[in-house]
Amino acid sequence: QVQLAESGGGSVQAGGSLRLSCAASGSIASSNVMGWYRQAPGKQRELVATMTRGASTTYADSVKGRFTIARDNTKNTASLQMNSLKFEETAVYYCMFRYQVIGARYYWGQGTQVTVSS
Repeated sequence: QVQLAESGGGSVQAGGSLRLSCAASGSIASSNVMGWYRQAPGKQRELVATMTRGASTTYADSVKGRFTIARDNTKNTASLQMNSLKFEETAVYYCMFRYQVIGARYYWGQGTQVTVSS
């Protein structure tokens, strides 16, 4: 089992910045992926950014160049620096962890609200 604890989030005006953090604990295997998803009201949960333990990244096209994911493998933490935030990026942001094997389950944090005002 893996537990995820998120911090950060909050309210910001459009164009502003926020930083999210996530700490994983439990059975952390060496080959894993951590990242962030978000879910806006009435919409499906969508990928924002992920990073493998080996530092391979994936970003949603909509956030490339504005968001940066980082990891500290020694502490099993991940962060998401979000710059130039847009109103439509208001959502609950979820930290995600999964083992890097086919069919691995996703573990989720409790979610943190990000509100961007126009």
